[in-house]
Amino acid sequence: MSRDSIDATDFKFGLVVIDMQNGFVSKDGSYSHLGMNIQEYQKIIPKVKELIEFCRTKNIPIFYTEAVREASGIDLLTRFHRLLPLAREERLKVPITVRGTWDAQTIDEIKPTENDLVVIKRRDGAFQDTELRVWLQSEGINTLIFCGVDTSICVETSLREAFNIGYDVILVSDSTASGNQKHYETTLERVRDYYGLVLDTTRLYKLVNALGDLKSGKMASNEINERYEKFLKEFRLIDILKQ
Repeated sequence: MSRDSIDATDFKFGLVVIDMQNGFVSKDGSYSHLGMNIQEYQKIIPKVKELIEFCRTKNIPIFYTEAVREASGIDLLTRFHRLLPLAREERLKVPITVRGTWDAQTIDEIKPTENDLVVIKRRDGAFQDTELRVWLQSEGINTLIFCGVDTSICVETSLREAFNIGYDVILVSDSTASGNQKHYETTLERVRDYYGLVLDTTRLYKLVNALGDLKSGKMASNEINERYEKFLKEFRLIDILKQ
């Protein structure tokens, strides 16, 4: 296969917005009342909003996840696990993101529209026991863009799930956040080294626009080859066309 055969239609993007809910991100949410660090979560709201708006202009489907619990406590981790780190203890103190409450809803700044899909999840990963994979297959999506919180927990878990079932993955570094900076940096390094692309919103927009130019036929063959080589080098990627 020659590089001239690269086609932008090989990439069908979908944006996955992870757990940008009142309970985790808002000042009056459960995490804030528990005294947890939500400052980093709040800082990314403008960038997540900008990213969502960009994807809308490019007709990139948007999938929101909402981590939801039952008021009865039937889905508490303590019902299933005997070995739980203390870091999970905050979830036992007060009901968090209970179904049907304001706490469980996506924040107003980035509310889903009627054209978006909301994935209700019970655990860290966006794919476990949810409809997400079916919806992605229905849309023909093969490349997932991830943003949201928490970088090192639900975002990373969802991204790894996606990779392991065959999706290409992109993590948007300035549209995701963790309450622990060390964990945030570790996730970015791990994704960059083993799973896919890590880039900020500006670089993502450039990538998506370049693929659009390629699809429209605006690029000459030599320009395609040159950009492809630079792309591989920038992100330290395997040249699959030589495999």
